[in-house]
Amino acid sequence: MNKLNNKVTILMADDDADDQLLLQEALKENNIPNTVYFVENGEELIDFLNKRGKFEGVNCTPGLILLDLNMPKMDGRQALKLLKADPALKKIPIVVLTTSRADSDILECYDLGVNSFISKPVNFAELVETTKEISNYWLGTVTLPESK
Repeated sequence: MNKLNNKVTILMADDDADDQLLLQEALKENNIPNTVYFVENGEELIDFLNKRGKFEGVNCTPGLILLDLNMPKMDGRQALKLLKADPALKKIPIVVLTTSRADSDILECYDLGVNSFISKPVNFAELVETTKEISNYWLGTVTLPESK
């Protein structure tokens, strides 16, 4: 196993507070020390990345985004489309982590430029294993672009 890059900040866009908590617990279970920020919809995701509104003082650019598809205000598909069209943001890897298993969602996300599509596990043990795999690949195997 490769050594994990603990300097990479993770940003999760998911409106479900329970899913946010479970992800934190799964990362903790895997001893993954990376900083994780949470936003609750696509609008907040875009604001966070552009350091606007309540995120004006945030001084980091995530190295990995975990994106739910079904969120209020701006859903994950809309946010993905905007992110991949923005020259300053399109290089940030995006992993869709959603309850959907629909072929149409999978195809649409890849058409929009997502880096990976993962259906959310149904229990905590599976989530622990999934976060381990995500971390090993995105924080250990892959060379990510430098965040500014």
